[in-house]
Amino acid sequence: MRAVVQRVGQARVEVGGAVVGAIDRGLLVLLSVGQDDGPGDLLLMADKLSGLRIFADAAGKMNLDVRQIGGQILLVSQFTLHGDARRGKRPSFTAAMAPEPAAALVQQVAVALQGLEIPVQQGVFGADMQVHLVNDGPVTLLLDTKKLF
Repeated sequence: MRAVVQRVGQARVEVGGAVVGAIDRGLLVLLSVGQDDGPGDLLLMADKLSGLRIFADAAGKMNLDVRQIGGQILLVSQFTLHGDARRGKRPSFTAAMAPEPAAALVQQVAVALQGLEIPVQQGVFGADMQVHLVNDGPVTLLLDTKKLF
């Protein structure tokens, strides 16, 4: 699994002009599932997201995680993170998992995060979404479960 994680002051995702998910302070997570991802990857990703200490403490140091600040996560599927543009001008997406099993794993990540007592909002898997955010910092990280260990 790959994720682009952005610390946000607020974020929302719209489908067809309607807001389908919105958060205040927290994390916007753009998440992609690869062909070789499975249950271990979803647990690793949920654990990493829940524990990322990227929010400021009283001393101004990035020392607090999303739970400690009472924040939320907006989880948006984005298969293009598995795009490979090394050859040619058009990216190949063959490394991305097929939509049906990928949707199930994205949902399982959301459930795992909720199980860790983090409020989660989501986009609509496979939909044409417009994501609006106020990037805080900015703080943006790339995560890849294949590179975490």
